[in-house]
Amino acid sequence: MSLDAEYRFYPESSGGGMLKHGWLGYRFNDYNQLQVGLTTVPFGIQPYTSNSYFFNINYYVGLEDDADMGIKYIYRRNTWEFAAAFFKNSDEFQFGSDSESSPSRYAYDIGGRNKEVNQGNAQLIYHFGQLTNQQIGASTMLGGLYNLDTEKMGKHAAFAIHYMGEYKGWNLKLQYIYRNISPNTKEMEAPTDVEMCAYGGSYYTASRFMVYSASLAYTFRLDKGVLKSIQLYNDFSLMDKQQAGYVNSAQNITGCLLDIKPVYIYVDYAMGKNHAWLGGNWERSFSDATSNAWNARFNINLGYYF
Repeated sequence: MSLDAEYRFYPESSGGGMLKHGWLGYRFNDYNQLQVGLTTVPFGIQPYTSNSYFFNINYYVGLEDDADMGIKYIYRRNTWEFAAAFFKNSDEFQFGSDSESSPSRYAYDIGGRNKEVNQGNAQLIYHFGQLTNQQIGASTMLGGLYNLDTEKMGKHAAFAIHYMGEYKGWNLKLQYIYRNISPNTKEMEAPTDVEMCAYGGSYYTASRFMVYSASLAYTFRLDKGVLKSIQLYNDFSLMDKQQAGYVNSAQNITGCLLDIKPVYIYVDYAMGKNHAWLGGNWERSFSDATSNAWNARFNINLGYYF
């Protein structure tokens, strides 16, 4: 048996303390494992497609570093890796048929008057290369959306393909995602926007979109004194909204990570267009925003992990 949990401490204005993940696992043998609890959703490049403190746009639309409540099976042998999961719901802190999902959570989930329920995930990855460590993979996701107003079920689905390669100190990650969210609302037509929530707040995203992401990094191994390594990186992602009149969202992060275990220091220069966290309109940046302006932020983050 194994137990894995991580708890984060944030200011009350950002949602306060929250459980990032927490699961109980059982390893049948060297190839098969079962996890039960708040476990990471097997979708896309694991554990995440980015290198920076700001992640990629995938994170802000609920498709990166997300954990939900359910059961997950993992198989890994030789060059093949497979994962299948069923999630009864996302992180729930307020129970009841009329209770909206609490925004005090680490990862973004669909919120407001819709609740994620009965979600299934499957992922297949093929590893190859001798001098290089490479992988290609595909992920699928299909789940229900319970609407608190109509008391009827909608659905949400996503698909991803990815490539990741490592050679000496280099690391390259490429990923494509398609997502379609279709709540069963009071309106006659399917909504073009849906509410997402995390960190004590919420905003809207387009209900149908694609995300393209590319991340390149190089790591200098030092292991001298307190500084173990320095990683230089550039992360780019583009959210291609599939609604007429919506202007796409984009971000580019250039920076470095200083590994002084147990302290990690991120130094990032972040640029974003129609990006809620990088200077855009908070509620509408990822939905029907019309700006073509880029905003920039210089950020240094110190994290202590224990």
